[in-house]
Order: sequence, then C-alpha cells, then structure tokens
Amino acid sequence: MSLTAWFSLAAVCAMGAVSPGPSLAVVVRHSIRGSRTHGVAAALAHAVGIGVYALLTTLGLAAVVTAEPLVYRVIALAGAAYLAWLGVAALRAGGRTLVGAGREAVGGVGAAARDGFLIAFLNPKIAVFFVALFSQFVRPGMGVGETTVFWLTAAVIDGGWYALVATALTGAGVVEWLRRHGVWVDRLTGCLLLGLAVVTVSRVLSS
Repeated sequence: MSLTAWFSLAAVCAMGAVSPGPSLAVVVRHSIRGSRTHGVAAALAHAVGIGVYALLTTLGLAAVVTAEPLVYRVIALAGAAYLAWLGVAALRAGGRTLVGAGREAVGGVGAAARDGFLIAFLNPKIAVFFVALFSQFVRPGMGVGETTVFWLTAAVIDGGWYALVATALTGAGVVEWLRRHGVWVDRLTGCLLLGLAVVTVSRVLSS
C-alpha cells in the first residue's frame, strides 16, 4: 500500500470514528459514571470490534452481511436490543451513582470493555460502512502485511479518538460538573440509546 493510499484510508477511518452515534454515547457514559480508566477501556474494546470488522472486510466476509438481508436483520435486531438494554439501564440509574461510581462496581472496567466491544460488534452499519467506503482499498490477493495495515489503521484511529474523548471528559473540572448534573446526563444518554434502538428496528422492519 502506497503512502498516498494509506493517508486516504486513514482519512476515511477518521471520518467514521468521529461520526456521533451509540458508540460515543457508551464511551461518554462510562467515562462519567466510572472514571477515565472505564472510558478508555470502552474505547479500546470498541477499537477491537472495529478491527474485527476491518479484518472481515479484507477477507470479504462483511460483503455477506450486506448481501444477505436475513443476516443483516438478525445482527441489526440484536444490536437494537443491546442499545435498548443500555438505554433502560441509563434511565433507571438516574444519576444516583455518578459520584464515586468507579469505586462502587467491582469489575466495572470489564463491563465498560464489554459494552465498548459489543456496541461496535453488534452494529451492522459498520460492516456496510467498510464495504461501501473501504472497498477501494481492498484487492484480491492482499498479503498479510497489507491486511494487517488495513485493520490496524482502522482500530488505532478509532481507539485513539474515543480514548481522547474519555480523557477530555475526565479532565479537571469537567467530570465534576457532569457528575453534578448526572440525572440529566443519564436521561439524555438513555433517551438517545432508546431512540437509536427504535430507529434501527423501524428501519429493519420497513426494509
């Protein structure tokens, strides 16, 4: 892969990473409710999920998800169910555990990593995104080196962006203000996740 092609690939990866959506909501919520470590754990696990999809794209398997409506629908509905579960959990929390949340939950970092990975892995839009925009970089007979550069670029840029978000949110003064307004943070996050779940289900049922 030439340097020019790599810069183009990196630009597409960055465009996908900074687009707001459920992934951002999950990283933000874990950063505020837990700690910087929780947010970064969610970010890095999300990057692993992105890397998996990038690898599948190079192997041509993501095209199957796009071409087979049933496979796409099953994954989309599973993703919607997970979004709804996260949304309900946020609404039920109501901000009551934002202060000191990182010290309360044993295994909280593991839960953050789980949510980060699943919110990426159960999002078939990511597969469609890779097939639609990254297909120009994938060619038959790609070697191990090029394949590694492909998925590693996608994973590192994605993880770097969300880790930066988690770090910025947990900076001095920022997280304290957010935690003081924890009820509204949880309500907005919960409504956003539930809304995305409804939109996903509606799109699947109408397709």
